[in-house]
Amino acid sequence: MQELEENREELLNLLQNKAALKQDIIKDVQDVFGHLREVLGREVDYFRSKLTDSRIRMEIIDKSIAEIQAFVGSDCLIFHMHTNVFLLPKSHPYWQLDYLKEDTTRGYFGIIYIYNFLAESMLKSRLGDPGYLIARIFVNKEGHFFVEGKSEITGNFSSITENVVNDDMMCFIIQSAFAYAINFDLLTPPYEMVAQINVQQAIAIANSISLQTGKRLGFRFEKDED
Repeated sequence: MQELEENREELLNLLQNKAALKQDIIKDVQDVFGHLREVLGREVDYFRSKLTDSRIRMEIIDKSIAEIQAFVGSDCLIFHMHTNVFLLPKSHPYWQLDYLKEDTTRGYFGIIYIYNFLAESMLKSRLGDPGYLIARIFVNKEGHFFVEGKSEITGNFSSITENVVNDDMMCFIIQSAFAYAINFDLLTPPYEMVAQINVQQAIAIANSISLQTGKRLGFRFEKDED
């Protein structure tokens, strides 16, 4: 049937173009993530060599090819690379840029997430403790990127046309994430929320696991508002 042959041609075109494009982007993001690991290691080594207080923890743990944990003082930053490729929604303002209009495949991105947890939550496996997404890095097939998240981190990285992955830009993102996490203070929860505990929680406290602890209650991920 002619229709079947046309379907085959269309599917072949999709496989050769869109499917291959996504594989290329995944490979590129893996390279960027490996590069980020190197820069992150250098930054952690630098601060560790300069700190005179041995109580301040500076350490990197490679959890997998897609996850790195960076312990920075009392904080733990998790850098996680998503293994899928995403297309920007058509409502995104970047689609109005000539950069994307000239080549729509530039609108496909791999994503690296940055989460902030308390170091104690990770070290003591307090599974109920929340962490917070503080930024996510979008990288396209050409190594152009932009960052969404808290304004302290995204301030210099909102232009997809100008930002290209390099050591200096990665270093600045890492430093900004470190500073944001350190300044993101642990707040005392309302008295009413901790006034009553059950037997299981009491046993947990006795075993040094403690009550659920996070930096904020009612936290929402918004670019410019805490």
